[in-house]
Amino acid sequence: MSRTLQAPVTVAFDYTRSTGPVIGRFLTGLRDTTIVGGRLGDGRVAVPPPEYDPVTHQAVTEFVELPDTGTVTSWTWVSEPVAGQPFERPFAYALITIDGADTPWLHAVDVASPDDIETGMRVRARWAEERTGSVNDLVFEADGGDQPGTPAPAGGEDVSRIVTPVSLDYHYAASPEESSFFRGLAEGKILGQRCPKCQKVYVPPRGACPTDGVPTAEEIELSHVGTVTTFCVVNVPFLGQKIKPPYVSAYVLLDGADIALQHLILDIPADEVRMGMRVEAVWKPRDEWGTSIENISHFAPTGEPDADFDSYKHHL
Repeated sequence: MSRTLQAPVTVAFDYTRSTGPVIGRFLTGLRDTTIVGGRLGDGRVAVPPPEYDPVTHQAVTEFVELPDTGTVTSWTWVSEPVAGQPFERPFAYALITIDGADTPWLHAVDVASPDDIETGMRVRARWAEERTGSVNDLVFEADGGDQPGTPAPAGGEDVSRIVTPVSLDYHYAASPEESSFFRGLAEGKILGQRCPKCQKVYVPPRGACPTDGVPTAEEIELSHVGTVTTFCVVNVPFLGQKIKPPYVSAYVLLDGADIALQHLILDIPADEVRMGMRVEAVWKPRDEWGTSIENISHFAPTGEPDADFDSYKHHL
């Protein structure tokens, strides 16, 4: 049996949120080289300031500007940094109590080795030359007693909105049935598998029929022609979009299959796509093929009369 296919996958998007009056005040302070804390109901100062007092649950409205020095209360060594962390080389994460604050702030400390950091060590912020209103506008380093030059405040409007990139890297291992499907695409074939009990044909293939629980061992080569069952018109632009809206994403029931395959419908105005429309696969040039459904660029109308609703009503 051929080995299963594997590939690295990254799922990523940019998350945009409003900051509100408390976090916005804190991030604006960082942009302007100032650490801002919030005064709680019992008089303590918290950094970063919470939106609500954890004891009284009242909104935090009093803010305190603090120095950019503090004390390490505990720490951990990061020997193998990962993507998105402050450094590409080893560094420390520490809980730092800023002078004048009563709660610690988790942040990065730039030290060469774990021998260079300890609980009780004094640290000072090292501000980035270009700041945007983010915790990445500074890192901490050992405070040698000298007063370093502080970059000039950036100024401008308060930080009211932030964009946070979110990503997940993982390694996907296709099942033997999926691997066969992807290898078929590399040969210009669309392969499914048939349930020996109910005779339904699934594409992409599955290891077992979800209706009967029976292994789907028989491989079927399917037609490249099918019928649009349901669809949506994409009108909203988003980051990384390859096609200018509006365009159509649809479920296509290939002739001989019992499960519809999702793909793009192009070569026709979006407002003319309809249920029952007959379409066929449009393949990319062969030298662009891999083991991917993207070998099929899209589906396009065949020009045939629309399929009768009864022919696909049980496959919606």
